[in-house]
Amino acid sequence: MASIFVSSRVLLDGKFVPASIFVSEDGKITDIQPGILEPSTGHTYYDYSDKTLLPGLVDSHVHLNEPGRTEWEGFETGTKSAAAGGVTTVIDMPLNAIPPTTTVENLHTKLNAAVSQAWVDVGFWGGVIPGNDNDLVPLVDSGVRGFKCFMIESGVDEFPAVEPEDIAKAMDVLKNQPSVLMFHAEMLPPEGEAKVADSASPTAYDSFLDSRPDSYERTAIETIVDLAAKCDRKDTLNLHIVHISSAETLPILERAQNELGINLTAETCFHYLTFTSETIPNKGTHYKCCPPIRTKANQDALWAALQAGVLRTVVSDHSPCTPALKDLEVGDFFKSWGGVSGLGLGLSILWTEASKRGIGLEKVSEWTTRNTARQVGLQGRKGEIAVGYDADFVVFDPEMEFVVTEDKIHFKNKISPYKGLTLKGLVEKTYLRGNCIYTAEDGVVEKPVGKLILEKRTE
Repeated sequence: MASIFVSSRVLLDGKFVPASIFVSEDGKITDIQPGILEPSTGHTYYDYSDKTLLPGLVDSHVHLNEPGRTEWEGFETGTKSAAAGGVTTVIDMPLNAIPPTTTVENLHTKLNAAVSQAWVDVGFWGGVIPGNDNDLVPLVDSGVRGFKCFMIESGVDEFPAVEPEDIAKAMDVLKNQPSVLMFHAEMLPPEGEAKVADSASPTAYDSFLDSRPDSYERTAIETIVDLAAKCDRKDTLNLHIVHISSAETLPILERAQNELGINLTAETCFHYLTFTSETIPNKGTHYKCCPPIRTKANQDALWAALQAGVLRTVVSDHSPCTPALKDLEVGDFFKSWGGVSGLGLGLSILWTEASKRGIGLEKVSEWTTRNTARQVGLQGRKGEIAVGYDADFVVFDPEMEFVVTEDKIHFKNKISPYKGLTLKGLVEKTYLRGNCIYTAEDGVVEKPVGKLILEKRTE
């Protein structure tokens, strides 16, 4: 049966207004009318007139790790966690699963693992590694949303880093494709690897921070911009930098975007906007990620770059592992796996921090829905409440506060620096294509209704 969703605060075109949303039986938005309409014969009526209705989040940077490392995470636990946080679409990264998504054959291995395990819609990134340039177009044709590469060791042997010549080949192959080439932008600078004093304690966060300086990110992005500027069709080449942590990269990004005519976007992550190096405790390896969490002054610059549009998206970079790999007992930052777990907490995390800075919920939603949907080529379908789009909604109470306890964490290994924080804003319900997939009272629904997104991008 078709449905009507009503609320006094629906986010439409960047503004909160009273509205009534008509949803077809197949989960598409067919009409939006101003004001709160009365129940209508032939329609199921959902009255959220005292709540805020947002579009479902699109988290474009998630490591689900299945198959191969399912003890770290998996499609079931990862997508359930997403649903509990108002995330209705995730895009799975190509690495940390075995095999990585670097060939069509490997993609199908991953798809076979994902069947009937998606509580939200799932799309897929492919990977660029040395020597797989002939696999890229077949992967585009098979529906991957784009490609990620590493300019430094990835942490897993099956996903080696690329050299500048590999990047140039990938740019040439993808310059006329409906895709995006993404970079883990850390690279050893000309002066070589950062030196850490022999006396530095491996359990002190500052020791780890000194080992991954801003120059790693700056060098990588300068290299990307230089290679893109030399590409003969740079106007058709879409590029994206994942998880920006260093404010020193921002002028390089801004120049590429505004002066050099390079189609370059960039994201940052919830953890870079929440935590600062000054407050990370010794042995706090659950905070470890690469690139690292930096200073408070650096964080302020990231927030300013978001508001200025230099950074356009905020994602989780959910990169979980087992407790043993986090080395929490010893707390050695150099031996611990690098990755922050936070899938499903992002909307509340970002709203908590944004509201402290006087930033409206409209911008929080834009960075996590509309802009991420555009990055992954799902504009027109995901990321907005608009006619023709999927009826993906979040019923959100922006004033409710809650403490992040283990029962609020739905991913597999409940290791997270967010545990114990008081967050502002509660996801009360999540809808995927008009189907309720989560309620705060009852949890995630029993049967998954998510789909695998495999249609080829059009832009």
